[in-house]
Amino acid sequence: MHYLTDKLWFPGPEEATTDGLLAIGGDLSVERLLLAYHSGIFPWFEDDQPILWWSPDPRMVLFPEKFKVSKSLRKTLNSEKFKITFNQNFSEVIKYCANVSRKGQAGTWITTEMQQAYNAMHKTGYALSVEVWENDNLVGGLYGIDLPQKKVFCGESMFSLVSDASKVAFYYLAEYVKSKDYKFIDCQIYNEHLESLGAEEIGRGEFLRRLVL
Repeated sequence: MHYLTDKLWFPGPEEATTDGLLAIGGDLSVERLLLAYHSGIFPWFEDDQPILWWSPDPRMVLFPEKFKVSKSLRKTLNSEKFKITFNQNFSEVIKYCANVSRKGQAGTWITTEMQQAYNAMHKTGYALSVEVWENDNLVGGLYGIDLPQKKVFCGESMFSLVSDASKVAFYYLAEYVKSKDYKFIDCQIYNEHLESLGAEEIGRGEFLRRLVL
């Protein structure tokens, strides 16, 4: 286990524990977050914990061409009931992601500190949001870190206030990264909902090889 100081550095991801924990400490500066994501590492911790850095094995990813559109989702997309925007209300998207209750979760890992850090990433152009609107109301969306040099998008969280809203956001994100010839969307850890949309697990070694190609 590595304990980080003010020095801008991370150990190799292969040094993570069996559950994926790599390091503790450091900060959430734009510079450190960029180094982390470019290295296949991400922060994930709760309010009563120090900053924890992870590089799990296996890793959940979505290859955009494998996004699964169910009949019901296709019907929703064809209905044009939603309006989709990019980067129009990042701060509200991350706030909703932090506050919307989720089945099986008592709290949130998107702490106030995390929100401030990712808002700073957005202001410097490194974090992107997708918004889903219904009758001018924000009803769904997602956010994450955009790595155009790597051709990778690192998804962080999404929310939905009405049926299918987050799926629609994810669909449009997949279409966006596909249009940019991105290699994959990093979904970090296994999630049954994301698997139903086409995401899959790959080994950390394969993930890191694809990340640096």
